[in-house]
Amino acid sequence: MTADTDFCRLGQAVIDTETAALAALRDRIDATFAHACRILLACSGRVVVLGMGKSGHIAGKLAATLASTGTPAFFVHPGEASHGDLGMMTADDVVIALSNSGETAEINQLLPVIKRRSLGLIALTGNPASTLARAADADLETGVDREACPLGLAPTASTTASLAMGDALAIALLDARGFTAEDFAHSHPGCRLG
Repeated sequence: MTADTDFCRLGQAVIDTETAALAALRDRIDATFAHACRILLACSGRVVVLGMGKSGHIAGKLAATLASTGTPAFFVHPGEASHGDLGMMTADDVVIALSNSGETAEINQLLPVIKRRSLGLIALTGNPASTLARAADADLETGVDREACPLGLAPTASTTASLAMGDALAIALLDARGFTAEDFAHSHPGCRLG
């Protein structure tokens, strides 16, 4: 049976690993990040956010954060995109694609369509040499030294890094747009924040 101290030790190790991942991420807020912000600010359509698996959950949260802070955005499941949901995208949109490996098949099979439509593409990847990173107009590198999972398998530190990078984008855009507390209240009428 696991002792309470073991539970606490493991929990603290997770926090330590994810804290280190976030600290390393700070130095990656650079000219590429600013370029991604400029692409998003110039978007006259909506931001379409893609991600599979755990990255898909982070992508959904990023789309929701963008939408509630002044940047029209929505999530599209990459597996559904090639079965008709590409019709949700317009020529005025920009795509943000999240993939830790940068080799997610469901996302990479959409790259020719994204390029053919001349959509802006921002990638959040853990591998700057990946197919997705190389195809992007701006690749925001979110790689981590290790996952917090003792097996090194479960997306933990990598998803935390992607979440933080997405929040950094959303808040930089909020500020650049002059989004106010009153604007925030208009998009949150059903909750205490509004």
